[in-house]
Amino acid sequence: MAPRAQLPPEIQLAQRLAGNEQVARDRAVRKLRKYIVARSQGAAGGFTHDELLKVWKGLFYCMWMQDKPLLQEELGRTISQLIHAFQTTEAQHLFLQTFWQTMNREWTGIDRLRLDKFYMLMRMVLNESLKALKTQGWEERQIEQLLELLTTEILHPDSQAPSGVKSHFLEIFLEELSKVGAAELTADQNLRFIDPFCTIAARTKDSLVLHNITRGIFEAIVEQAPFAIEDLLNEVDSQEEEEDDDDEDNEDGMSEDDECKQDVPSGKPGSLRGAACNPSNEPAEDGEDSVGPVLQFDYEAVASRLFAVASQQSTPSQNRKRLYKVIRKLQDLAEGLFPEDDVPEKAYRNLQEEGRDRRTKKRLPTSTSHKSGKGRKEDSCPDLSSGSERMTKRRRRRRRRGSGAEPTGPQEQPGVPGQRGPRKKRRRSRAGARVKVAGSQELQTKQQPLQSRK
Repeated sequence: MAPRAQLPPEIQLAQRLAGNEQVARDRAVRKLRKYIVARSQGAAGGFTHDELLKVWKGLFYCMWMQDKPLLQEELGRTISQLIHAFQTTEAQHLFLQTFWQTMNREWTGIDRLRLDKFYMLMRMVLNESLKALKTQGWEERQIEQLLELLTTEILHPDSQAPSGVKSHFLEIFLEELSKVGAAELTADQNLRFIDPFCTIAARTKDSLVLHNITRGIFEAIVEQAPFAIEDLLNEVDSQEEEEDDDDEDNEDGMSEDDECKQDVPSGKPGSLRGAACNPSNEPAEDGEDSVGPVLQFDYEAVASRLFAVASQQSTPSQNRKRLYKVIRKLQDLAEGLFPEDDVPEKAYRNLQEEGRDRRTKKRLPTSTSHKSGKGRKEDSCPDLSSGSERMTKRRRRRRRRGSGAEPTGPQEQPGVPGQRGPRKKRRRSRAGARVKVAGSQELQTKQQPLQSRK
């Protein structure tokens, strides 16, 4: 009997990664990381394209089998951090390329109950790929290579990416970029990051891709503009305050630490003076909700870049109209105008006016029916809006009637079809008024003999 052929290590790891037991899957993930480090440092070189496709298929089904949100998040973080185990930039890009190819291939087979954890995996992989750029100092050549990879595998018309992958990628790109590089990236570097989206927005014939690019990239930049300017002003103010503090310290010849040592004994850490000298111990006093890190952009440069792409003859008219609207907003921002500030107040006023119009329209037919009806009195069908006033008027009329001569029998009104209900109510109210009038007359007769005696 011939000996059984041994499978390659990539296939063995993929089989263990897709196993039923969670303990075996976790052990396989740890072994895979060690295997990647050893293989990348070896003299034979890194992985091939087919080998990484097999590895990613095992990792995909490892995520597929994982239950419970916290464990899914931990596994997604572990899988996405495998990119740092590769030693060269080419191997990292090949790892990312095979990931997006695997997602494109397996996306249609994912059921709706498992979509969330794969959305999370895509977000984490994109975040770690940007962190890899950050560790290398945001080099221009590596930025261009990464953007070309993402454009080819996801946004290019010839790519096999489904609409769900494209939409989610366009939704999370700016968010993850701001999380990783908002504190370091300049406006020119941010413009370089969004340059591929400008080109694709002008050339694509897919209306969904155009909508997602304008909504997820360009309109997001417009919406975050006030916060970006506020962050920039806060940074400038903090730098000026630091310079002023340095000048004061140099003039006084004494630092804040020396003042704290003189004013506060070391044995009283809970005193107010000690808390003032230790700003790190003070709690944050930000009552407003923090928007998070925001990217800085040169809005005039973004508008000119979009105009250069959208004004070409090959650009479809639908794309040109959509991009020109964005260009106008960016030009307004470059001039210092924020059109979005007044929109909530105007919308609120319009809603109030619409509500008032609806109320008047609802009241108009009831009031006209009261005026046009013949053989009816105004108090037979009271208006709901002024019911209390009508009730007080009725009571006054009944009192006036009761103060006169003895009421005779109820006067009959000419019969009007459909008026039996209101007439019965009126008869009952008059009977009640009759009782009140009789009672008042008896009190008057009792008071007369007392006055005569006096």
